Amino acid sequence: MMTRSPGWAKHTCAFFKTCAVGLLLTALIWPPGRAKGALRAGAAKIDITPEKPVRMAGYAGRKGLSQGVHDPLSARAVTFENNGKRLVIVSTDLIGFYGGTAEPLREAIIHEFKLKPSELFLTAIHTHSGPSLTLDEEKGHESNLEYTVSLKSRLIDLLRQAFKNMAAVQTGVGVGHSPVGANRRELTFDNKANSSIRLGRNPYGPTDKEVLVMKVAESDGRTIAALFDYATHATCLGGKNYVISGDVLGLAEQFVEKILGNDVIAPAFAGASGNIDPWFRVLPAFNNEPGWIPEPVLLGTLLGEEVVHVFRDIGEVSGGGEIESAYVTLELPGKPRGEAKIDETSPPTPLNVIVARVGSVAFVGIGAEVLTEIGMAIKAASPFEHTFVITHCNGAAGYLAPEHLHVEGGYEIRSNAFAPQAAELLVKKAVQMLHDL
Repeated sequence: MMTRSPGWAKHTCAFFKTCAVGLLLTALIWPPGRAKGALRAGAAKIDITPEKPVRMAGYAGRKGLSQGVHDPLSARAVTFENNGKRLVIVSTDLIGFYGGTAEPLREAIIHEFKLKPSELFLTAIHTHSGPSLTLDEEKGHESNLEYTVSLKSRLIDLLRQAFKNMAAVQTGVGVGHSPVGANRRELTFDNKANSSIRLGRNPYGPTDKEVLVMKVAESDGRTIAALFDYATHATCLGGKNYVISGDVLGLAEQFVEKILGNDVIAPAFAGASGNIDPWFRVLPAFNNEPGWIPEPVLLGTLLGEEVVHVFRDIGEVSGGGEIESAYVTLELPGKPRGEAKIDETSPPTPLNVIVARVGSVAFVGIGAEVLTEIGMAIKAASPFEHTFVITHCNGAAGYLAPEHLHVEGGYEIRSNAFAPQAAELLVKKAVQMLHDL
């Protein structure tokens, strides 16, 4: 028979009291639905369609103001939180944050919500049928200046709503493929057999066909978001179009939300697509002849249907998911814009790079218009099974091409501000950052 010391009961009672106090404190600090280690998320969407005619972005030859709206533009956000660490991902139906507009918007959001720089992905789908952003009071059109200033408060309202909607969630990822994007670096010859690269269609050139879809659902199974990433320009419509539209990626977002239900937010992200255009590109307008499906609608629907197919096949979801992130501004070797020749005296070109993970899913945001080979290289070397490569994120440094394409030349090479070796340095740094997560 086991004997107990006289103080056994007293010490045991004290032990259980200590445990009870500990459990009570844990419950107060981590109330139901906020258990330590549980992933929480919220989603929201707001309308950012211009209310006045504006100068449109993407084509230097287009001088007039917009003349109507085909489909609305939106900003969508998904916010994640776990163990005090946050990740905020914003997708806007805009061309990007050119003209020095990225930092003021980022600073306002970071200050308002007390975020770390590495916790904010501010991205654009790169539609060429939306307003250009400007804070230049001398050169910017007054309607665009007003629109850009108002965008700051709209984005803050968007994120305030997303944070308000936070709840415990489960996530899952699926992979599909789509033929919507095509390599646009077309090899041509003149009558003297001189070769050159022009913007056209190169059906045999490299393209990243992968469609990545992330499902975010509350613990009761209700889906709140379907994030998707695909590498294509949103340039089905060209410089003769004066109607506001999200183009291919924006129309895909709208389709997915219509099919999955209005409560589901479907932010799109432009993958590495500096040399990828939609299969039908730079058309003058929406073709409304009887029986014809306008090409932006056709391609947006085709991409959207693949997103829905992939989303509905995501069977395995999991809760939890640690959040880690990192942010850096690289100083990459530069070259003069508009010139193919490399000048050794050219100053470096800065490039913002952000990486994050939510559990086993990784995100890489690049503040430039990187060509598809770069994104594919980052994905191939990533230590994560699924890596969202997102361009037009937190900046707008222009085109960035792999070294071998500098030999061929072409528009993306002439117009960029990066020397040939910059692409390899970017890939190595991004992959290193992913491993550090």
